[in-house]
Amino acid sequence: MPATFQWARLKGDVKVALRKGAWYRILKLTAAEVVLDVKGKPVSIPRGQLQLSSEPALRWSVVTSPKHTARFPATWGPSYAVCPNCRERAQLEGRPASMRCRRCNGSFEIAWNESDRAAG
Repeated sequence: MPATFQWARLKGDVKVALRKGAWYRILKLTAAEVVLDVKGKPVSIPRGQLQLSSEPALRWSVVTSPKHTARFPATWGPSYAVCPNCRERAQLEGRPASMRCRRCNGSFEIAWNESDRAAG
């Protein structure tokens, strides 16, 4: 039985209206594109730019920090984490196995082996 994809996130550093490392619910899936629920609105993304999953994320995503942007704290270092529950960004201090989200208070493991460097 083929997998039923219900979740998607960006594979790499692509300029689209999605938060890097965050998982989004799939509303529609075709061979060429995926329509995602982004803040309650449908957003169409080429399928090749996305990683698909049949299950929601249960671990923090590790994402490479953007370079040369005023909106991102340079003090966070080379990477940061994205909460699997609420998509909040968080600074990584050291290499902890798990972390609690300041926004939603959820505690999740960190997916160190699934960083965007490996997925992209």
